Amino acid sequence: MSDYLPIEIQVEILKKVPVKSLIQCRSVSKAWKSLIDSSDFIAHYSGQQQHLLVSYHDSTDFDRKYISVVDDDVFPRHKVSLTVPVPVDMLKHSRIIGSSHGLLCLYSDYDETAVLWNVSIRKAVAVNVPNVGDYGRYEAVLGFGVCGETNDPKIVKITPIDMDSTSSLPWQVDVFTLSTGTWRRPYSTNLPRKSLNFDCSLLGVVVDGDFCWLATDRITMDGERRSIISFDLTSEEFTEINLPDALAHLQFHHLSMSKLRESLVLIQGYLCNDDVFHVWMMEDGVPKLITKMFTICTPVDRGVQ
Repeated sequence: MSDYLPIEIQVEILKKVPVKSLIQCRSVSKAWKSLIDSSDFIAHYSGQQQHLLVSYHDSTDFDRKYISVVDDDVFPRHKVSLTVPVPVDMLKHSRIIGSSHGLLCLYSDYDETAVLWNVSIRKAVAVNVPNVGDYGRYEAVLGFGVCGETNDPKIVKITPIDMDSTSSLPWQVDVFTLSTGTWRRPYSTNLPRKSLNFDCSLLGVVVDGDFCWLATDRITMDGERRSIISFDLTSEEFTEINLPDALAHLQFHHLSMSKLRESLVLIQGYLCNDDVFHVWMMEDGVPKLITKMFTICTPVDRGVQ
C-alpha cells in the first residue's frame, strides 16, 4: 500500500484500523512503527471503541490487575483482560499519576520508577525518577501530561526544600521529556509559593494543556486554604487558581478533581459517608471562574456504592 498511496492517506486509513490489527501493522516497516508509536497518531487514533481502564488489587497475591471495560450501551458487561507489559508488571506498589493522549503514567515510590504505558498498542517505557540532591527524604509531587504543541510526553517532579533552610527557593522542579529521555529544569522560573503543600494521595488531571493539582496554603489568617496549582505543559509555567470559599476550607478527603471533556470538575463530598455531593466546574476566562453546576443527593439509608 505504501508504494501507491500518499502518506497522508495511509495515516487516515491506519487511524481506523482495529487495535489488534494495528499492533500487527507495526511490524510492516520501520516507518509504520514510528508512525503508530508517535504521540500525534495516538492522540488522533479512532479505530477502537472508548474504554474505561479499571485497576484493582488481587486478593490472593495483592498485585495490581487491570481490565478494560467498553464504554457503550452494554456497560459494564463487556470487559477485556489486558496483557500488562513487563515494565508495568515489575512495578511494586504503583499508583496512577495521570493520563493524557492515550498514555497512562504509573509511579512506584518503592522502585523510584515511573512507567509510561500506551494501553492501545501494549507498549510501555520505564523512567528512572531519581532523588533531587539531598532532598530525597521529602516526598515529591509528580504530574504527567502530553504537550499539545510538540506532542512530547512530560513528567514534572516537584520536590520541597527543607522548610527550615535559608534557601530562597521553595521547590526543586525537574521536567522529564520522552523525546530526550532526560531530566532538566523547567523553562520558567516562577515556582509555587513555599507555604503551599500538595496532597500526593489525590490524582491530578490534565485540562486544556495544563496539569492541575489540589494544594493547601498552610499560612493564612483564616487557617488552611485550598487552591489549584496548574502547570502549563508548553510554557512550563505554574499558575495558582483560587477556589470559592465553599470549597477553599474543605478537608482534602471532601474534595476531588476530575475532567469532563476539556473542563475541570471539582466534586464536593466524602464518598464514605456523605449523602449529598456538589459538582463544580471551572470556566475559562481571566480570572477563571468556578461555579456550582448541580447537586446529587443519594439515599440516606443506602449510602454510596
